[in-house]
Amino acid sequence: MEQHSSSHQKPVRNLDKEKHAASRVTIIGMFLDAFLGIIKVIGGTLFHSQALLVDGIHSFTDVASDWVVLAVMRLSRKEPDADHPYGHQRIETLGTLLLGSILIAVGAALAWENILRLLAGEDLKVPGWPVLVAAAVSVIGKEWIYRYTRRVGIRIRSDLIIANAWHSRTDAFSSVVVLVSTAGAMLGFVWLDVVAAVVIALIIIHIGWKFTWDSVKELVDTGLSEEDTEMLRTIAMGTDGVRNVHELRSRRMGHDILLDIHLVVRPEISVSEGHQIGMKVVAGMRDSLGNIRDINFHIDAENDEKYPNPTEPNLPSREEIRTQISQVLGELPPHSKLRLHYLKNRIHLEIFLDESYPAPDLTNDRVREALAGYPWFGSARVWVAAS
Repeated sequence: MEQHSSSHQKPVRNLDKEKHAASRVTIIGMFLDAFLGIIKVIGGTLFHSQALLVDGIHSFTDVASDWVVLAVMRLSRKEPDADHPYGHQRIETLGTLLLGSILIAVGAALAWENILRLLAGEDLKVPGWPVLVAAAVSVIGKEWIYRYTRRVGIRIRSDLIIANAWHSRTDAFSSVVVLVSTAGAMLGFVWLDVVAAVVIALIIIHIGWKFTWDSVKELVDTGLSEEDTEMLRTIAMGTDGVRNVHELRSRRMGHDILLDIHLVVRPEISVSEGHQIGMKVVAGMRDSLGNIRDINFHIDAENDEKYPNPTEPNLPSREEIRTQISQVLGELPPHSKLRLHYLKNRIHLEIFLDESYPAPDLTNDRVREALAGYPWFGSARVWVAAS
Protein backbone atom coordinates (compact mmCIF):
# COMPACT_ATOMS: atom_id res chain seq x y z
CA MET A 1 0.00 0.00 0.00
CA GLU A 2 1.38 3.35 -0.98
CA GLN A 3 0.32 6.86 -0.04
CA HIS A 4 0.86 9.80 -2.34
CA SER A 5 0.27 13.53 -2.20
CA SER A 6 -0.77 14.83 -5.58
CA SER A 7 0.36 18.09 -7.11
CA HIS A 8 -1.05 17.28 -10.56
CA GLN A 9 -2.41 20.52 -12.01
CA LYS A 10 -2.48 22.09 -8.55
CA PRO A 11 -3.73 25.68 -8.92
CA VAL A 12 -0.85 28.14 -8.90
CA ARG A 13 -1.75 31.10 -6.72
CA ASN A 14 -0.14 34.53 -6.70
CA LEU A 15 -0.73 35.35 -3.04
CA ASP A 16 0.75 38.87 -3.28
CA LYS A 17 -1.56 39.72 -6.18
CA GLU A 18 -4.55 38.31 -4.31
CA LYS A 19 -3.64 40.32 -1.21
CA HIS A 20 -3.33 43.50 -3.28
CA ALA A 21 -6.71 42.96 -4.97
CA ALA A 22 -8.38 42.25 -1.62
CA SER A 23 -6.82 45.31 0.02
CA ARG A 24 -7.82 47.59 -2.85
CA VAL A 25 -11.50 46.62 -2.89
CA THR A 26 -11.68 46.69 0.90
CA ILE A 27 -10.18 50.18 1.17
CA ILE A 28 -12.60 51.49 -1.47
CA GLY A 29 -15.48 49.93 0.43
CA MET A 30 -14.23 51.32 3.73
CA PHE A 31 -14.23 54.92 2.45
CA LEU A 32 -17.71 54.43 0.99
CA ASP A 33 -18.97 52.96 4.28
CA ALA A 34 -17.52 55.87 6.25
CA PHE A 35 -19.12 58.43 3.93
CA LEU A 36 -22.53 56.72 4.03
CA GLY A 37 -22.32 56.21 7.79
CA ILE A 38 -21.73 59.92 8.36
CA ILE A 39 -24.60 61.14 6.18
CA LYS A 40 -27.00 58.52 7.61
CA VAL A 41 -26.18 59.18 11.26
CA ILE A 42 -26.37 62.95 10.76
CA GLY A 43 -29.49 62.66 8.59
CA GLY A 44 -31.20 60.29 11.04
CA THR A 45 -30.47 62.60 13.97
CA LEU A 46 -31.47 65.85 12.28
CA PHE A 47 -34.53 64.54 10.46
CA HIS A 48 -35.98 62.27 13.16
CA SER A 49 -35.41 58.82 11.63
CA GLN A 50 -34.41 56.10 14.07
CA ALA A 51 -34.25 53.62 11.19
CA LEU A 52 -31.73 55.74 9.26
CA LEU A 53 -29.68 56.25 12.43
CA VAL A 54 -29.49 52.47 13.01
CA ASP A 55 -28.64 52.01 9.34
CA GLY A 56 -25.80 54.52 9.80
CA ILE A 57 -24.46 52.54 12.75
CA HIS A 58 -24.66 49.48 10.51
CA SER A 59 -22.46 51.32 8.00
CA PHE A 60 -19.90 52.05 10.71
CA THR A 61 -19.81 48.35 11.58
CA ASP A 62 -18.90 47.87 7.93
CA VAL A 63 -15.94 50.19 8.46
CA ALA A 64 -14.85 48.16 11.48
CA SER A 65 -15.23 44.92 9.54
CA ASP A 66 -13.18 46.39 6.68
CA TRP A 67 -10.30 46.96 9.11
CA VAL A 68 -10.61 43.33 10.23
CA VAL A 69 -10.58 42.18 6.60
CA LEU A 70 -7.45 44.20 5.81
CA ALA A 71 -5.57 42.75 8.77
CA VAL A 72 -6.72 39.18 8.17
CA MET A 73 -6.02 39.22 4.42
CA ARG A 74 -2.49 40.44 5.10
CA LEU A 75 -1.88 37.43 7.38
CA SER A 76 -3.86 34.76 5.53
CA ARG A 77 -2.16 35.39 2.17
CA LYS A 78 1.33 34.57 3.48
CA GLU A 79 3.16 31.72 1.78
CA PRO A 80 3.19 28.32 3.55
CA ASP A 81 6.08 27.90 5.97
CA ALA A 82 7.55 25.22 8.24
CA ASP A 83 4.98 25.88 10.98
CA HIS A 84 2.05 26.19 8.56
CA PRO A 85 2.71 23.78 5.67
CA TYR A 86 -0.86 24.08 4.39
CA GLY A 87 -0.75 27.87 4.42
CA HIS A 88 -2.45 30.46 6.62
CA GLN A 89 -6.01 30.44 5.27
CA ARG A 90 -7.53 29.35 8.57
CA ILE A 91 -6.69 32.89 9.75
CA GLU A 92 -9.24 34.03 7.18
CA THR A 93 -11.79 31.69 8.71
CA LEU A 94 -11.11 33.15 12.16
CA GLY A 95 -11.52 36.64 10.68
CA THR A 96 -14.91 35.69 9.23
CA LEU A 97 -15.89 34.28 12.63
CA LEU A 98 -14.88 37.56 14.30
CA LEU A 99 -16.77 39.58 11.70
CA GLY A 100 -19.93 37.51 12.26
CA SER A 101 -19.64 37.86 16.04
CA ILE A 102 -19.36 41.65 15.75
CA LEU A 103 -22.49 41.76 13.59
CA ILE A 104 -24.47 39.63 16.04
CA ALA A 105 -23.46 41.83 18.98
CA VAL A 106 -24.22 45.12 17.21
CA GLY A 107 -27.52 43.83 15.80
CA ALA A 108 -28.67 42.51 19.18
CA ALA A 109 -27.89 45.82 20.92
CA LEU A 110 -29.73 47.86 18.29
CA ALA A 111 -32.74 45.50 18.27
CA TRP A 112 -33.03 45.63 22.07
CA GLU A 113 -32.81 49.42 22.20
CA ASN A 114 -35.50 49.94 19.57
CA ILE A 115 -37.82 47.28 20.98
CA LEU A 116 -37.69 49.12 24.31
CA ARG A 117 -38.40 52.39 22.50
CA LEU A 118 -41.41 50.82 20.76
CA LEU A 119 -42.79 49.32 23.98
CA ALA A 120 -42.31 52.56 25.90
CA GLY A 121 -44.68 54.35 23.52
CA GLU A 122 -42.49 57.44 23.13
CA ASP A 123 -43.75 60.35 21.07
CA LEU A 124 -42.42 59.70 17.59
CA LYS A 125 -41.72 62.39 15.02
CA VAL A 126 -42.31 62.13 11.31
CA PRO A 127 -39.01 61.75 9.38
CA GLY A 128 -38.09 64.48 6.91
CA TRP A 129 -37.73 64.00 3.14
CA PRO A 130 -33.86 64.13 3.24
CA VAL A 131 -34.05 60.71 4.90
CA LEU A 132 -35.38 59.32 1.60
CA VAL A 133 -32.46 60.87 -0.30
CA ALA A 134 -29.85 59.48 2.12
CA ALA A 135 -31.40 56.01 1.97
CA ALA A 136 -31.54 56.06 -1.84
CA VAL A 137 -27.87 57.08 -2.08
CA SER A 138 -27.01 54.26 0.32
CA VAL A 139 -28.90 51.66 -1.74
CA ILE A 140 -27.10 52.64 -4.94
CA GLY A 141 -23.65 52.89 -3.32
CA LYS A 142 -23.88 49.66 -1.34
CA GLU A 143 -25.27 47.64 -4.24
CA TRP A 144 -22.35 48.80 -6.40
CA ILE A 145 -19.71 47.95 -3.79
CA TYR A 146 -21.40 44.57 -3.17
CA ARG A 147 -21.09 43.58 -6.83
CA TYR A 148 -17.51 44.84 -7.08
CA THR A 149 -16.39 43.14 -3.85
CA ARG A 150 -18.10 39.84 -4.63
CA ARG A 151 -16.50 39.74 -8.08
CA VAL A 152 -13.05 40.20 -6.53
CA GLY A 153 -13.78 37.62 -3.80
CA ILE A 154 -14.76 34.98 -6.36
CA ARG A 155 -11.71 35.73 -8.50
CA ILE A 156 -9.22 35.34 -5.64
CA ARG A 157 -11.30 32.55 -3.99
CA SER A 158 -11.67 34.31 -0.64
CA ASP A 159 -14.62 33.43 1.60
CA LEU A 160 -13.82 36.44 3.79
CA ILE A 161 -14.05 38.93 0.89
CA ILE A 162 -17.27 37.28 -0.30
CA ALA A 163 -18.64 37.50 3.25
CA ASN A 164 -17.72 41.18 3.37
CA ALA A 165 -19.54 41.68 0.08
CA TRP A 166 -22.71 40.18 1.56
CA HIS A 167 -22.24 42.46 4.56
CA SER A 168 -22.46 45.35 2.10
CA ARG A 169 -25.54 43.82 0.48
CA THR A 170 -27.28 43.72 3.89
CA ASP A 171 -26.61 47.45 4.21
CA ALA A 172 -28.35 47.95 0.86
CA PHE A 173 -31.28 45.81 2.05
CA SER A 174 -31.53 47.78 5.27
CA SER A 175 -31.54 51.05 3.34
CA VAL A 176 -34.46 49.74 1.27
CA VAL A 177 -36.27 49.08 4.56
CA VAL A 178 -35.53 52.70 5.56
CA LEU A 179 -37.03 53.93 2.28
CA VAL A 180 -40.23 51.95 2.76
CA SER A 181 -40.63 52.77 6.46
CA THR A 182 -39.95 56.48 5.94
CA ALA A 183 -42.53 56.66 3.18
CA GLY A 184 -45.00 54.89 5.50
CA ALA A 185 -44.20 57.24 8.39
CA MET A 186 -44.72 60.29 6.15
CA LEU A 187 -48.14 58.86 5.24
CA GLY A 188 -49.11 58.73 8.92
CA PHE A 189 -47.71 55.39 10.15
CA VAL A 190 -45.01 56.95 12.31
CA TRP A 191 -44.34 53.75 14.26
CA LEU A 192 -43.05 52.11 11.07
CA ASP A 193 -39.74 53.95 11.52
CA VAL A 194 -38.95 52.21 14.82
CA VAL A 195 -40.23 48.86 13.53
CA ALA A 196 -37.92 49.25 10.54
CA ALA A 197 -35.01 49.88 12.92
CA VAL A 198 -35.75 46.55 14.64
CA VAL A 199 -36.05 44.77 11.27
CA ILE A 200 -32.65 46.15 10.19
CA ALA A 201 -31.11 44.97 13.45
CA LEU A 202 -32.54 41.48 12.89
CA ILE A 203 -31.08 41.45 9.37
CA ILE A 204 -27.68 42.29 10.85
CA ILE A 205 -28.02 39.44 13.38
CA HIS A 206 -29.05 36.96 10.67
CA ILE A 207 -26.08 37.72 8.44
CA GLY A 208 -23.73 37.65 11.43
CA TRP A 209 -25.05 34.24 12.47
CA LYS A 210 -24.55 32.85 8.95
CA PHE A 211 -20.92 34.03 8.86
CA THR A 212 -20.27 32.65 12.34
CA TRP A 213 -21.89 29.25 11.77
CA ASP A 214 -20.15 28.70 8.41
CA SER A 215 -16.80 29.53 10.02
CA VAL A 216 -17.41 27.16 12.93
CA LYS A 217 -18.27 24.34 10.51
CA GLU A 218 -15.00 24.93 8.66
CA LEU A 219 -12.92 25.08 11.86
CA VAL A 220 -14.29 21.68 12.96
CA ASP A 221 -13.44 20.22 9.52
CA THR A 222 -16.95 19.76 8.15
CA GLY A 223 -16.71 17.84 4.87
CA LEU A 224 -18.22 18.46 1.45
CA SER A 225 -21.90 17.96 0.77
CA GLU A 226 -23.22 14.46 0.06
CA GLU A 227 -23.76 15.42 -3.57
CA ASP A 228 -20.16 16.58 -4.10
CA THR A 229 -18.76 13.59 -2.20
CA GLU A 230 -20.78 11.14 -4.28
CA MET A 231 -19.71 12.90 -7.47
CA LEU A 232 -16.02 12.51 -6.52
CA ARG A 233 -16.58 8.87 -5.58
CA THR A 234 -18.21 8.20 -8.97
CA ILE A 235 -15.25 9.82 -10.76
CA ALA A 236 -12.80 7.61 -8.87
CA MET A 237 -14.80 4.43 -9.46
CA GLY A 238 -15.05 5.23 -13.17
CA THR A 239 -11.27 5.48 -13.54
CA ASP A 240 -9.66 2.54 -15.35
CA GLY A 241 -7.77 0.33 -12.89
CA VAL A 242 -9.74 1.31 -9.75
CA ARG A 243 -11.53 -1.68 -8.22
CA ASN A 244 -13.01 0.05 -5.17
CA VAL A 245 -12.98 3.35 -3.27
CA HIS A 246 -13.23 3.97 0.44
CA GLU A 247 -12.32 6.49 3.15
CA LEU A 248 -13.07 9.47 0.90
CA ARG A 249 -12.67 12.34 3.35
CA SER A 250 -12.76 16.07 2.76
CA ARG A 251 -12.33 19.33 4.63
CA ARG A 252 -12.05 22.98 3.78
CA MET A 253 -9.36 25.56 4.36
CA GLY A 254 -10.74 28.95 3.38
CA HIS A 255 -12.13 28.50 -0.13
CA ASP A 256 -9.89 25.50 -0.84
CA ILE A 257 -10.72 21.79 -0.49
CA LEU A 258 -8.39 19.13 0.93
CA LEU A 259 -9.12 15.48 0.09
CA ASP A 260 -8.00 12.03 1.27
CA ILE A 261 -9.00 8.88 -0.59
CA HIS A 262 -8.14 5.17 -0.59
CA LEU A 263 -8.08 3.44 -4.00
CA VAL A 264 -8.17 -0.35 -4.27
CA VAL A 265 -6.22 -1.67 -7.28
CA ARG A 266 -5.20 -5.12 -8.50
CA PRO A 267 -2.56 -6.53 -6.11
CA GLU A 268 -0.19 -7.77 -8.81
CA ILE A 269 0.45 -4.41 -10.48
CA SER A 270 3.61 -2.38 -9.89
CA VAL A 271 3.91 0.59 -7.55
CA SER A 272 4.36 2.93 -10.52
CA GLU A 273 1.19 1.66 -12.21
CA GLY A 274 -0.75 2.13 -8.98
CA HIS A 275 0.56 5.67 -8.74
CA GLN A 276 -0.41 6.37 -12.35
CA ILE A 277 -3.96 5.17 -11.67
CA GLY A 278 -4.09 7.50 -8.68
CA MET A 279 -2.93 10.45 -10.81
CA LYS A 280 -5.75 9.78 -13.29
CA VAL A 281 -8.23 9.90 -10.41
CA VAL A 282 -6.71 13.20 -9.27
CA ALA A 283 -6.99 14.71 -12.75
CA GLY A 284 -10.67 13.75 -12.98
CA MET A 285 -11.44 15.21 -9.56
CA ARG A 286 -9.67 18.49 -10.33
CA ASP A 287 -11.64 18.83 -13.55
CA SER A 288 -14.90 18.52 -11.59
CA LEU A 289 -14.03 20.89 -8.70
CA GLY A 290 -11.61 23.67 -9.50
CA ASN A 291 -10.88 24.67 -5.90
CA ILE A 292 -9.28 21.38 -4.78
CA ARG A 293 -5.92 22.31 -3.30
CA ASP A 294 -4.48 18.93 -2.24
CA ILE A 295 -5.42 15.29 -2.80
CA ASN A 296 -3.73 12.56 -0.78
CA PHE A 297 -4.46 9.17 -2.33
CA HIS A 298 -3.62 5.86 -0.69
CA ILE A 299 -3.16 2.85 -2.97
CA ASP A 300 -4.53 -0.36 -1.46
CA ALA A 301 -4.00 -3.90 -2.75
CA GLU A 302 -7.04 -5.05 -0.76
CA ASN A 303 -10.10 -3.44 0.75
CA ASP A 304 -9.01 -2.64 4.30
CA GLU A 305 -12.38 -1.00 5.00
CA LYS A 306 -14.29 -4.23 4.39
CA TYR A 307 -11.65 -6.29 6.23
CA PRO A 308 -10.17 -4.07 8.98
CA ASN A 309 -6.43 -4.65 9.51
CA PRO A 310 -6.23 -7.47 6.95
CA THR A 311 -2.44 -7.50 6.90
CA GLU A 312 -0.64 -7.14 10.22
CA PRO A 313 2.63 -5.21 10.51
CA ASN A 314 4.47 -8.09 12.23
CA LEU A 315 4.73 -10.20 9.06
CA PRO A 316 8.36 -10.87 8.06
CA SER A 317 10.19 -8.37 5.89
CA ARG A 318 11.94 -9.08 2.60
CA GLU A 319 15.31 -9.74 4.24
CA GLU A 320 13.75 -12.05 6.81
CA ILE A 321 12.00 -14.03 4.07
CA ARG A 322 15.23 -14.32 2.07
CA THR A 323 16.94 -15.69 5.16
CA GLN A 324 14.19 -18.25 5.76
CA ILE A 325 14.23 -19.30 2.08
CA SER A 326 18.00 -19.82 2.21
CA GLN A 327 17.59 -21.99 5.30
CA VAL A 328 15.19 -24.43 3.62
CA LEU A 329 16.12 -24.11 -0.06
CA GLY A 330 19.62 -22.69 -0.05
CA GLU A 331 20.70 -19.39 -1.55
CA LEU A 332 18.68 -18.19 -4.54
CA PRO A 333 20.64 -18.19 -7.82
CA PRO A 334 22.46 -14.97 -8.81
CA HIS A 335 20.38 -12.21 -10.46
CA SER A 336 17.14 -13.78 -9.29
CA LYS A 337 14.37 -11.45 -8.17
CA LEU A 338 11.89 -11.88 -5.37
CA ARG A 339 8.48 -10.18 -5.50
CA LEU A 340 6.26 -10.20 -2.42
CA HIS A 341 2.51 -9.65 -2.14
CA TYR A 342 1.12 -9.00 1.36
CA LEU A 343 -2.56 -9.98 1.11
CA LYS A 344 -5.08 -11.07 3.75
CA ASN A 345 -2.38 -11.57 6.38
CA ARG A 346 -0.37 -13.92 4.15
CA ILE A 347 2.67 -13.44 1.93
CA HIS A 348 2.51 -14.61 -1.65
CA LEU A 349 5.89 -15.05 -3.37
CA GLU A 350 7.02 -14.78 -6.95
CA ILE A 351 10.60 -15.86 -7.73
CA PHE A 352 12.07 -14.77 -11.07
CA LEU A 353 15.11 -16.73 -12.24
CA ASP A 354 17.65 -15.37 -14.71
CA GLU A 355 18.16 -17.48 -17.84
CA SER A 356 21.92 -17.35 -17.34
CA TYR A 357 21.61 -19.10 -13.95
CA PRO A 358 19.05 -21.88 -14.31
CA ALA A 359 17.90 -23.77 -11.23
CA PRO A 360 15.95 -26.82 -12.40
CA ASP A 361 15.43 -28.06 -8.84
CA LEU A 362 13.70 -24.82 -7.80
CA THR A 363 10.15 -25.68 -8.87
CA ASN A 364 6.78 -24.41 -7.74
CA ASP A 365 6.02 -27.62 -5.84
CA ARG A 366 9.37 -27.70 -4.07
CA VAL A 367 9.10 -24.06 -2.91
CA ARG A 368 5.53 -24.56 -1.68
CA GLU A 369 6.47 -27.74 0.17
CA ALA A 370 9.50 -26.13 1.80
CA LEU A 371 7.61 -23.03 2.99
CA ALA A 372 4.26 -24.59 3.86
CA GLY A 373 5.11 -24.78 7.56
CA TYR A 374 5.54 -21.05 7.97
CA PRO A 375 2.38 -19.32 9.28
CA TRP A 376 2.87 -16.35 6.99
CA PHE A 377 3.10 -18.38 3.76
CA GLY A 378 0.31 -17.95 1.23
CA SER A 379 1.48 -19.17 -2.17
CA ALA A 380 4.56 -19.32 -4.42
CA ARG A 381 5.27 -19.20 -8.13
CA VAL A 382 8.62 -19.61 -9.87
CA TRP A 383 9.19 -17.85 -13.18
CA VAL A 384 12.04 -18.68 -15.54
CA ALA A 385 13.11 -16.23 -18.23
CA ALA A 386 12.76 -17.57 -21.75
CA SER A 387 16.03 -18.29 -23.52
